[in-house]
Amino acid sequence: MVKSSSNTLLKQFYNCQILRNGHIIKEDLWVRDGRFVNPEKIFYDEKIQPGIKIDCCGMLISPGFIELQINGGYGVDFSYDIDTVQAGISKVAVGLLSSGVTSFCPTLVTSPSETYKKVLPQIVKKSGGAHGATVLGVHVEGPFINPLKKGAHPENCIKTLDEGFQSLLNMYGSLDNICYLTLAPELVNSSSVIKGLCEKNIKVSVGHSIANLCQGEQAVKDGVTFITHLFNAMLPFHHRDPGLVGLLTSKQIPQGRIVHYGIIADGVHTHPAALRIAHRTHPEGLVLVTDAISAMGLEEGIHQLGQLEIEVRSGRAYIAGTNTLCGSIAEMATCIRFFKKATGCSTVHALEAATLHPARAIGIESVKGVLNFGADADFVLLNSDLEVISTWIAGEQVYPRLCEKEKD
Repeated sequence: MVKSSSNTLLKQFYNCQILRNGHIIKEDLWVRDGRFVNPEKIFYDEKIQPGIKIDCCGMLISPGFIELQINGGYGVDFSYDIDTVQAGISKVAVGLLSSGVTSFCPTLVTSPSETYKKVLPQIVKKSGGAHGATVLGVHVEGPFINPLKKGAHPENCIKTLDEGFQSLLNMYGSLDNICYLTLAPELVNSSSVIKGLCEKNIKVSVGHSIANLCQGEQAVKDGVTFITHLFNAMLPFHHRDPGLVGLLTSKQIPQGRIVHYGIIADGVHTHPAALRIAHRTHPEGLVLVTDAISAMGLEEGIHQLGQLEIEVRSGRAYIAGTNTLCGSIAEMATCIRFFKKATGCSTVHALEAATLHPARAIGIESVKGVLNFGADADFVLLNSDLEVISTWIAGEQVYPRLCEKEKD
């Protein structure tokens, strides 16, 4: 088998099923110049044949998975390994390919200002390829959160918004590489800060919060479009005031706006019944996130999460010496399978929660998270158990690194 040295050749993926427009259909997939193309135009206008034909052996082709919240993995912690930032990003970007993730947002947990100012300038947006998954921008989760719901975030680093938007600039130094920011909407000056972030096209999420529903609704009106790891690090649902969970069914959401929410379907952070409640209540907003930490892909023992030591035991990650959960060690493909089994949802819904929905949440659904003509050719081949067989970015196979079959 010979691999083409050019990405300009027309490629035909045949004997496959594809996920497109909310349906799984039997149809060939065509790729050229790193994008999906319409074969009708090629046949009738250009009258050419594919230069490469790839037999998919009946497998399912899904858009590549998109990860909006990941703290690290494979021994790398984005908030702690500040002297090897770029090497760490590269290591995780490569590691994610095996789980079908083709785009991700490296996430920084609550840290000292010096950490942000050193790390943020080094995590730039970067297109994916054989070198790893696409970097979409940084998700900063904190430090403007409520200490009463700090979770694994170090309390001594948590800050207020007393100086309004200037508080962000003082803390981060620059917002240039930030695409998502999680904050607690009950903090003083949060409204003006949210509006200021939206003006800069930075997505705002609410989380690590004791906000009531009214405060959550005001935050959405100000521009919030996401909820960070639903059910975790927030007030539990109460029938008189459902808190941020109530945003899933609130009638105060501006017309035409979808509030998306991340949910960790690792079998540890969110009970299967809670997954079912969320999915049945607001399925179109559900976004699977791993919230993975440095211990993902590693053996049990002591590892690092930001400023804290963590301990992995019995398949769970805790703040060392405690029983406080502090992030997931599950890969995205594992979360998709668990979510499907726990909720009984269709394969389409399970996959869209890791593809179309996160793409919509971050505003890139025209080029990522879909198999539509003109979109980036980032996709995965899955077997009947939704296990990743191969991962492709811009139409090139990046996991496993096997050769393509040239047309005879």
